[in-house]
Amino acid sequence: MRTAPLAFADARADLQGAEFVIFGVPFDETSTFRKGSSLAPEKIREASYNFETYIFEQDIDLDDVPFHDAGDVECSGGVEEVLGRVRDFSREVAHSGKIPIAIGGDHSITPAIVEGLGETGVVILDAHLDFRDSYEGERLSHACATRRVSEIVGIDHVLPVGVRSFSKKESIDAEELGLSYIPASEVFERKLMASVARKALSFVERSEIYLSIDMDVIDPAYAPGVGNPEPFGLTADQVRELVDLLGSRLVGLDLVEVSPPHDLGTTSLLAARLIREAIAVMKKAHI
Repeated sequence: MRTAPLAFADARADLQGAEFVIFGVPFDETSTFRKGSSLAPEKIREASYNFETYIFEQDIDLDDVPFHDAGDVECSGGVEEVLGRVRDFSREVAHSGKIPIAIGGDHSITPAIVEGLGETGVVILDAHLDFRDSYEGERLSHACATRRVSEIVGIDHVLPVGVRSFSKKESIDAEELGLSYIPASEVFERKLMASVARKALSFVERSEIYLSIDMDVIDPAYAPGVGNPEPFGLTADQVRELVDLLGSRLVGLDLVEVSPPHDLGTTSLLAARLIREAIAVMKKAHI
């Protein structure tokens, strides 16, 4: 790990005394269309200083929550080497009884974190299915994140939500291999996020949930600074509500694909606020 120039706001606990451990993965080697997510951990940390410590919706003050910013994973070397470090640090955090919260980086980091955690259900908020077996010759690409996660936890224990883009081959593979997903259109049809959350929990069939938030699940009207923007997405408030509904089950979280060069700060602010919300919700669930 390497020290970040600026720690996430209010992360005052030391590693030993923390309940939650934030770490950055400034890595975008597998990004396509727009690179820049390697800059996201720094920008999201900067944005985190905009907010009050008190999360009034949860009646939780982050001043009272012991969480630690461990800095950034060293991202020199090849894709497999970097993701190995991500896996090893996630495992170290989880095995010490703490909850890892990763700031990406591109979506290639998610399977590595899940592998470090062990047996868990996985909910992936994403505009894209990310179910390619390989992309541009790379099986660890961000475009293969759901496929790799399904191989780790089992295809019956992973559910993408908010999907609105995938290739024909991904569609065929998903049907043949039995991957379920909730498209963005169904989220809107259901209207109540509680209904979406219940369906997600019934599909993954695990009491403990790892949540991956690819920021492109949110409509680019709210989150324009992402690697692969896709119109007709979820609202920021829908994503926040789903985080709230899943919070009591969460054993880990990542937030990926923010691309600061294509942003005016809006997406980084939203990302920082979602991380703060998640910490408050998880803390409230375990009081």
